[in-house]
Amino acid sequence: MSASRRSGTTDELGPDEPERDGPEGSGGSDLLAALLDGMDAALCAFDGDGVVTHWNREAERILGWTASEAVGRHGFAGWAVRAADAEEVESRLMAAMQAPGRQVHEFALLTKDGGRVLVRTQSAAVRGPDGKPAGLYCAFSEVHTQIDLERSIALSEALFDDASWGVVLVDADLRPAVVNAHAARALGIGRTAVLGRPLGDLLAQGVEELESALTHVLAEGAPPAPAEIWVGVRTPEGEKRRCWRCGFVRLASPLAEEPVPLGVGWLFNDVTEAKQSEQEAALLRFRTNQLHRAARAAAECEDPAEAATVHLDFALAGFADHALIDRVAGGAIVDADAAEPVRLVRVAATPAGAPGPSLSTGQAGLPVRYSEGHPALQCVERAGSVRASVGAVPAEQARVWAQARQWPPDAVHALCAVLRSRGRTLGVVTFLRGGGRSAFERADAAYAEDVAVRIAAALDLAGAMRDGWPPEGAG
Repeated sequence: MSASRRSGTTDELGPDEPERDGPEGSGGSDLLAALLDGMDAALCAFDGDGVVTHWNREAERILGWTASEAVGRHGFAGWAVRAADAEEVESRLMAAMQAPGRQVHEFALLTKDGGRVLVRTQSAAVRGPDGKPAGLYCAFSEVHTQIDLERSIALSEALFDDASWGVVLVDADLRPAVVNAHAARALGIGRTAVLGRPLGDLLAQGVEELESALTHVLAEGAPPAPAEIWVGVRTPEGEKRRCWRCGFVRLASPLAEEPVPLGVGWLFNDVTEAKQSEQEAALLRFRTNQLHRAARAAAECEDPAEAATVHLDFALAGFADHALIDRVAGGAIVDADAAEPVRLVRVAATPAGAPGPSLSTGQAGLPVRYSEGHPALQCVERAGSVRASVGAVPAEQARVWAQARQWPPDAVHALCAVLRSRGRTLGVVTFLRGGGRSAFERADAAYAEDVAVRIAAALDLAGAMRDGWPPEGAG
């Protein structure tokens, strides 16, 4: 037998078979050696007598024995395993020649410097032309490396099967390639229906922000902290606004010489309810502080009518763009079922142009020309809050709608709160918002009613001071 030790391989030639160059001769041997040395797993092979015939570079890296030192040795005894373990290791390895398929074992092998390495091996028989076992190969790797690989695979499978948050693998074209069940439910569509579709088909709002984040991760890497993104999810029931706390990781191929981006791993969790609770709590704190500040400022006003406008000005901050105070002509309404039509007189209003403090309209006493069914009149008649919005109409129609109600032309949302004091209806305060704000909600009406109580008390005191003291009905 003539042996070639190039790259740790041995070529066996028959007695009458000359050495040949070319694909099936030494060239084929060189190709085999290159393939073995390029493997990520350590590999060695034995002939039928248990002599090492192949030893690649990964095996040399793990154990420290070079190919020239390993090839030609009989088994691992005396060099790669302890003497006490040699018989057991050899018997288990050689048994693979008679067993079907691959056999998996774990051994403690010795390194060249005397250390011990726990490896996991996969062994299988190599059969000759007659179908009989002619040797075996043994692929092995360090156990911790194998365990790390298995953990990575297990983690990947768990994320895409059982994770309690959304996981989406987005390719380099920013299209979902893999989604888990949680993400599919959050997107309101089946797992397979999501794949390959542009994000704009799935989300009505927040697409630009999300795609910008994904593009940044592909170019620069993962951001240092999660990002909260508000999105509008398209569903059969309509658009749903949600807040997702998102984390991103860039995926790169471990097999390339230079990192090649495979896409982005996008993980998200729905935090809409928590975010809304935070916003509501922050808004409540702000409005409570405003009411407190307004009360302290109004207490320093000698004129109660001025105190009423102070309350109005403090209420506008972050709440509305304009505000109006209209008082019932004649002073007050005691009986809500009175047959006489209600007339309202303008008392104060915020400037319609540049922002500034509310302005009193003096004592002119001219009624405001509100048409029948006006929200302010409804508010007085019902003694309760009334909300109104122009809806989705062109800007010109919105201006006509506002002007017809004697409001500034940029008003598109209105909230009227009744002014009541000592069991009487004194008037109405109207808050107005422009097109850049959302419509008034129930929580806004509660805040407007708190402000209205303070304004009504100030106006009632102002009227009592004009009519003489003590006020009418005081004990």
